[in-house]
Amino acid sequence: MTYDLRHRGQHYEGLGCGSGRGHGVSDGLLRVLTLISALGCGLVGGIFFAFSAFIMKALNRLPPAQGIAAMQSINVAVINPLFMTAFFGPAAACAILTLSSLLSWPGPGGALLLVGSLLYLLGTILVTIVFNVPRNEALAAVDPASAEGARLWARYVPGWTAWNHVRTAAALAAAAVLSIALRH
Repeated sequence: MTYDLRHRGQHYEGLGCGSGRGHGVSDGLLRVLTLISALGCGLVGGIFFAFSAFIMKALNRLPPAQGIAAMQSINVAVINPLFMTAFFGPAAACAILTLSSLLSWPGPGGALLLVGSLLYLLGTILVTIVFNVPRNEALAAVDPASAEGARLWARYVPGWTAWNHVRTAAALAAAAVLSIALRH
């Protein structure tokens, strides 16, 4: 049995699922990937929201040396299997959803999967790699107690936080769009 995004019991028309073209993803797998992506994007969006809403504000209230040392510690501690799975797992699922929707374009619900997936891949993953990680690397290279560290910290907090707002919004928007895709 195949599944249509609009009518239960039919085919995921246009998403490469059981389309007979040899490049489809089973309808059950596609739904699971969509659910995993939506939940994962929401989780990551929540983590980033915490940084935007209060963590960076709290660190910025500390003397620069303490704020820098705390953020340096966070940036080391975050590199662990649990966070990496939570962060890159939805990215892998979104990459599959993107490919599936593109291979069978146009199709009902395909646009939602494509938009939701690209929001996470570009707005969260790419923004992290291009804007947040280089700032973290620069911060890791300074002595927290140095004048150079204090100058960097003064630029780091507003710049890093602004890009964190972007990736927070993108992850939460991706979660919403992918959740809507589950209903179509």
